[in-house]
Amino acid sequence: MAEVSVESEVTGNVWKIEMKVGDRVEEEDVIMILESMKMEIPVEAPCTGTLKALLVNEEDAVDEDQVVAVIETD
Repeated sequence: MAEVSVESEVTGNVWKIEMKVGDRVEEEDVIMILESMKMEIPVEAPCTGTLKALLVNEEDAVDEDQVVAVIETD
C-alpha cells in the first residue's frame, strides 16, 4: 500500500468537506470543495483507496499545490 497526497489546484478557502477519514474513495470522487473568486472548485481523489487524513478544516485558507488530504491506495 502506498500513500498519495491530494493537492489543491487553486488558492482559496475550504468551503465544504464531503468525506471523512476512513471513507472509501474511488478515483474522481469529490473529497472537498474549495471556493476561489466566488467559484466552487472540487478537489477530487486522484486514485482509489481509503481517505487516511484530512489536513485542512472547513473555512481554512489553502494555497495552490498545498497538500489537503492523503489517500492510502489498495
